[in-house]
Amino acid sequence: MNKEKASSIEPWLTFKDGKQAVAFYKSAFDAIETYRLEDPAGGLVVRLSINGAAFWISSEANDDNENISLGGNNVRMILIADDPDVFFARAIKGGATEIFPVGEEHGWRLGRLTDPYGLHWEIGYQFP
Repeated sequence: MNKEKASSIEPWLTFKDGKQAVAFYKSAFDAIETYRLEDPAGGLVVRLSINGAAFWISSEANDDNENISLGGNNVRMILIADDPDVFFARAIKGGATEIFPVGEEHGWRLGRLTDPYGLHWEIGYQFP
């Protein structure tokens, strides 16, 4: 009998300035690097983890050398955290913009913000 192996999905976010994005996520969400690859031409791939929740950051420019279009409603991240207020406050201090403050509704303690790159982050936890 074949045993199924565990699977996971890890978002991969690409920015014009990946180093700056990595620095923001480390500062705002206390993310740690679990993988880093840099090439001499300026390419960057970093895997970050926030309390075991992993996601990837890379640097890449489109043909017009502008930021790749991300954000708002086409990509939304949710960070499940025991103390969302701490993560939320640290992100705001690091340059994020509040969309709605951390509060309790629909069985969640949750807030939403936009990071400096236009991505929406919901930070919170679901009540048991």
